[in-house]
Amino acid sequence: MCYEVGFVIVESMSAPAPPAPEARPTAAGTSTTTPAPVPSPPGPARRPALDWRLRFGALSLIWGFSFLLIKVGTDGYAPFQVTLGRLLSGTAVLAVAMAVKRERLPRTTRTWGHLAVAAFFLNALPFSLFAYAELTIPSTLAGICNATSPLWGMALSLVALSEDRPTRRRVAGLGLGFLGVLTVLGAWQGFSGLDFSGTAMALLASLSYPVGWIYVRRTLAGSGSSTLALTGSQLFLGTVQLALVTPLFTSLPARFPLLPTLAVVALGALGTGLAVLLQYGLVTEVGPTTAQMVTYFIPVIATAAGVTVLGEQLSWNTPVGALVVLAGAALTQSRPRVRKAAAPREPAAFRDRGPHQGPPRGSGRTHRDRSGRKAPAQP
Repeated sequence: MCYEVGFVIVESMSAPAPPAPEARPTAAGTSTTTPAPVPSPPGPARRPALDWRLRFGALSLIWGFSFLLIKVGTDGYAPFQVTLGRLLSGTAVLAVAMAVKRERLPRTTRTWGHLAVAAFFLNALPFSLFAYAELTIPSTLAGICNATSPLWGMALSLVALSEDRPTRRRVAGLGLGFLGVLTVLGAWQGFSGLDFSGTAMALLASLSYPVGWIYVRRTLAGSGSSTLALTGSQLFLGTVQLALVTPLFTSLPARFPLLPTLAVVALGALGTGLAVLLQYGLVTEVGPTTAQMVTYFIPVIATAAGVTVLGEQLSWNTPVGALVVLAGAALTQSRPRVRKAAAPREPAAFRDRGPHQGPPRGSGRTHRDRSGRKAPAQP
């Protein structure tokens, strides 16, 4: 879920986050994109009331439980209705945040056009695909499929982004990650017992996120609007898209069951609205590298929630394959350490003389005597 908004992180919630994204290359092709810094008013920075570690944990739990909430929501509503309710609730939360901070909406038609495309790939399409996928696959599998987004992102960035160069480590991570996917799916068993359509939709949803990120990096960098304004506008456009599509495939619900309704509202207000604000705060405070680590907790929490709350069955290959996927994703996003340039070595003539000796003969240098005055170089 951390890739659902094109201005946070992880590349998200990474999040679901926020000024126009800075065109900074990442291994996954998603900059989970790093928001450009927002000019802040002069004066001391205000320290957040809640420690960033607690907010990081809350964000992990919110996104990890999102797949459970999707599953519960589809028990009472059609997948498009779940997605529409989710986007509507998330947009309402961000609209309140924008009103409180007095954010201005983007002004140019060009920006709104790019936001409409971003909303399709980062919100409308993946949200709908995950909702349809969970009609036939467990929420645990959906959460693990979501963790493949960094792998898809890295593969796409090698083709679409000229600044991302393949390295042995990143290629090895890509191969390891997809080996983990095959482990999760039980390839050695001929994928027996696997629902192909549901799994394919979940994997396609995870692929949609990096496609959206790459588009955002190419079109919306330096747009001049704040990240919160761009994200709120993007969710609004995603809501409009679903509002136009949903009546074509579903009819108005005859009833509003309590538990699925609460699940859909929580999915949007927490998993799409509040999560964006949390992730944006984390990126601003601790940087995108630390904030995007939430990606690796999401499938773990999603699996635990599905097994303990929904009673979903779990075979050994699911957690083992998930760990392999996460290890591969971590490799694709790692970068080699830049070695510091070695300090210039002092010429041997200077190095070999004692601390109380002057420069070597003929150096032309001067030294200071005990009084601090310059004296001619000693012969």
